[in-house]
Amino acid sequence: MTPTPRPFTVQIPDAALKDLRARVRATRWPAPTPDDGWAVGTDTDVLRRLLDRWGDGYDWRAREAALNELPHFVVDLDGAPVHFLHFRAEEDGALPLLLSHGWPGSFLELTALAERLASPSRHGEAGRASFDVVVPSLPGFGFSAQRPELTDDWSTPELWHRLMTGVLGYARYGAHGGDLGAGITARLARRHGDALAGIHLLAVGEPPDTANPPLSDEEAAFLEQRASWSSSEGAYLHQQQTKPLTLAYGLADSPAGWLAWVVEKLRGWSDCGGDVFTRFDEDEILTWASLYWLTNTIASSFRPYHDHLARPAAPGTTGDVPTAVAVFPHDLVLPPRAWAERIHHVVRYRRFPRGGHFAAYEEPALLAEDVAEFFSALR
Repeated sequence: MTPTPRPFTVQIPDAALKDLRARVRATRWPAPTPDDGWAVGTDTDVLRRLLDRWGDGYDWRAREAALNELPHFVVDLDGAPVHFLHFRAEEDGALPLLLSHGWPGSFLELTALAERLASPSRHGEAGRASFDVVVPSLPGFGFSAQRPELTDDWSTPELWHRLMTGVLGYARYGAHGGDLGAGITARLARRHGDALAGIHLLAVGEPPDTANPPLSDEEAAFLEQRASWSSSEGAYLHQQQTKPLTLAYGLADSPAGWLAWVVEKLRGWSDCGGDVFTRFDEDEILTWASLYWLTNTIASSFRPYHDHLARPAAPGTTGDVPTAVAVFPHDLVLPPRAWAERIHHVVRYRRFPRGGHFAAYEEPALLAEDVAEFFSALR
């Protein structure tokens, strides 16, 4: 029997909000260090500013009401609920698109992009093609339950394909993703390329072969850039892969610790010029953090990193599935076209003038234009 989606309402208990405020107000601060500020971690003044707001003034109920204006659904797959947003296109017969988020994102990261793709006329783009858009929450993120068993790199792509074809009845669809979502999207193409009109990526993984042809100068420079980024910024990745539970004890118990972990990434990975508040206002940051905290999914959001290290998929190509790659200048690393072509059938490659790792949130209009143009040609 095909599982049936049911409408979902976000409704956090009052007791959870009261507990959060009490924990925030009781924050115990570390002793000052000789070297303070972003050079050694999250800036104390920024964190104090955000915690002051979180403990007194931030209105989750107002945000919750706005969230409940979105088309939320949940469906049970293999005994565990999968949460998703389902935006209907302005036109009949529209191509469905699946959008996959990453970490430390959520469905919130993709909402503005999804709305522009489904209803372009509401955003000053009358005449542009519209799409049915599905935005699932990754297992263990937000309102999607974590899989009870150890997963592998194929677990979520297979869930997404079942959601799109078996549950929602789409025989053919397109897919977009960044960060973790880019890997999910690429693996969808590897296993279910016959059902995919194309894929649109913000990140590119590892090719199966870098010897034939030999690396170009541009590719070699890219690998040097990636190694440099990993050395200076990759500690979170190593920790979340190797000892996620040790980290989770502290972050799941301390709102201040969790917020510090998140805001460092929002600042460091976005096109904000060093001031996180130029891209995310206080309440936006707190809503991102609150979603994880109030659903107690901080620990489970680390699982994709750990499970990937334990059971990685071998590198492979996506065959002849048409692929678009969008590169934003302040993303973590900037893969050249030649690198992407080792894995994908790249038919569109574009570098943007602004934006960072959270491009769907930072520059939804730019990204929506690129996604719409690419998939309009594949309808």
